[in-house]
Amino acid sequence: MSTVLRIGTRDSELAVWQATLVQNQLKELGVQSELVYLKSEGDIDTITPLYALGVQGVFTKVLDAALLNNRIDIAVHSMKDVPTQMAQGLQQAAVLKRANYKDIFVYKEESTPAALGYNNGKWNGDNDDNSLDFTIATGSVRRIAQWLHRYPSHKVENLRGNVNTRLRKVKEHNWKGAIFAAAGLERIGLRPATSIDLDWMLPAPAQGAIMIACREGDEFALESCRSLDDESTAICTCVERDFLSALMGGCSTPISALAELNNGEIYFKGNIVSPDGKYKAVVEKRLLKEQWHEAGRLAAASILANGGQAIINSIRKTGLTTNGND
Repeated sequence: MSTVLRIGTRDSELAVWQATLVQNQLKELGVQSELVYLKSEGDIDTITPLYALGVQGVFTKVLDAALLNNRIDIAVHSMKDVPTQMAQGLQQAAVLKRANYKDIFVYKEESTPAALGYNNGKWNGDNDDNSLDFTIATGSVRRIAQWLHRYPSHKVENLRGNVNTRLRKVKEHNWKGAIFAAAGLERIGLRPATSIDLDWMLPAPAQGAIMIACREGDEFALESCRSLDDESTAICTCVERDFLSALMGGCSTPISALAELNNGEIYFKGNIVSPDGKYKAVVEKRLLKEQWHEAGRLAAASILANGGQAIINSIRKTGLTTNGND
């Protein structure tokens, strides 16, 4: 087997940046590598809303196939895009230290933050502008649901494409602004000054984290990446993904989760919101670090018993299914 690791990556600027980060870190460890560029279904179809594509792993399955077919040795993913059940024959090799997990709102008019209830660097408890002519854009059903829960009269339009394309579309369309993942824009130096953190919006499970995947049984790839693994990030993202996995139940709903590890304790927050934003169930838990293997499932059981199951049942009844990936 070649000692040069073949790193599979999507060919977007952000994906290549992430793969290059891994390549540089491997180089510091004395591991030689090369990048192999691939295009995912999610990159090819930039018009259809993500939830309408109707599949999980829309951004990852082409890399999964390349791994299983031995065209590449490791794949670099935005971890929030990776299905909770990885393809048979593949395994998680490492999770890099997490970057900014927050969602941000990129706005066009200076008056917009105040109209949303954001003043002097803080969000007000009340929504100052709930007018019908306020339109924002996002392709994420999770972000749509949380936005409509806070601003039920606003309109939301579909926004797809890589981060560069989406930023361009914001300038071209008559929207007040659009929602992005902070990490994606910050990593490639594109976060505009006209942006604010959505502190009230819970992120997608594993948002801001980068995962490296390899084939099961590939000890060279696994050992090469092992030193890149950040324990705290790996634990927190596992808790979040366990929470998501336990709630899937045959349909995917707008599910958000954030686990933080401090002083030997896991602080977890999660929610389920109906796609129209009308109904919301929440859970908050504090557990010991040693409980991380069961923390996500415990949080899922709690939210199901406190309104989450009713939301899921309602979605099943209407026949509406949505894709959980952002």
